[in-house]
Amino acid sequence: MDGVTLTVRNYAIWLNRTLGPTYVVTPFVPKHEDKEPFQVIRYLSVPTIVRPPYRLGLPDLDLRLQMLLKDHDFDIVHAHSPFASGLLAKKVARDKHIPLIATFHSKYRDDFERIFSIKAIIDEQMKRIVDFYYSADHVWVPQESVARTLREYGYMGPYDVVENGIDMKPPTDISYYRTRGADYLGIPEGVPVGLYVGQHVLEKNLEFLMRSLPSIMKKFPDFRMVFVGKGYAKPRLQELAAELGISERIIFHDVVFDRELLGAIYARGDLFLFPSLYDNAPLVVREAAAFKTPSVLIRGATAAEVIHEGENGYLAENDQEAFSARVIKALEDSDSRKQICENAQKTLCRTWEDVLKEVKDRYLKILNRWAR
Repeated sequence: MDGVTLTVRNYAIWLNRTLGPTYVVTPFVPKHEDKEPFQVIRYLSVPTIVRPPYRLGLPDLDLRLQMLLKDHDFDIVHAHSPFASGLLAKKVARDKHIPLIATFHSKYRDDFERIFSIKAIIDEQMKRIVDFYYSADHVWVPQESVARTLREYGYMGPYDVVENGIDMKPPTDISYYRTRGADYLGIPEGVPVGLYVGQHVLEKNLEFLMRSLPSIMKKFPDFRMVFVGKGYAKPRLQELAAELGISERIIFHDVVFDRELLGAIYARGDLFLFPSLYDNAPLVVREAAAFKTPSVLIRGATAAEVIHEGENGYLAENDQEAFSARVIKALEDSDSRKQICENAQKTLCRTWEDVLKEVKDRYLKILNRWAR
């Protein structure tokens, strides 16, 4: 349950409704039952040691998969990963002589630098990724700042910006959701709440966030921080909260799969605290905005491109004291925050239905050019 997964799922839902049969080809996951309105084709996989719960796909060893793909008359292939699924997409596209689109989503170098200590290995893996995007017929990025990351990696070819959407309908009146969120979390109205939703991994600058909280809590003694999600760093964050003496004012919640409930949790937040330098185009910032919860991000971060300081969100320097100070100032100025909440919802919330109309149009134009 991450941003890329949600992107692929919504692509498939809306393309299946509007363009024709759509298939998601992805690694097998034990004890998971697919109940999607589109067909999911699973292939052989094994667990990863370095990044659970992600799995390592082995499509080349799956003979059943080869037969399944051979029997399907695809028109277009769209890869959302440069690894096993992407290489499989490339093979299918070349075998069937159809166009390959590849969307660049993530800061892969950061992942490799956490796993490998040898620069030569990291450079070799990055070269493989860049070569993959060069091999695609069309490269897409979800926002312009993401293209700069791809350029930093060494890809200098053409690309198109195709935005992501959200699958949460922005309500005009969030009072119902805010009340439900308050009841569910046990945090009454009037208590200031900071919120983080996402993977609990250190790459997302969560130690920075945790260490910024004591200053905020000193200014607002009743302040509560809610973390929603899971990941390898969760135990470390819980230990750090205890070390800082703030455990009693922090709620660690597991992943929320109920999107209505997640909307209520977003609505109860007063600020969405997202200091990640790792994320490219996080959907959670847009989802929070749908429920009029503006975000505080790090100035200059790739994810912060869509935020205009004091208009639809807040920007802070990459410094714990500066981040804490920006949060405190935002909480103190409730009048301006109300307008920023409205602007965040108006400017950051494009529905997947709207996005996929654009995607459908792009697909058809690509297929027309390909046919000629």
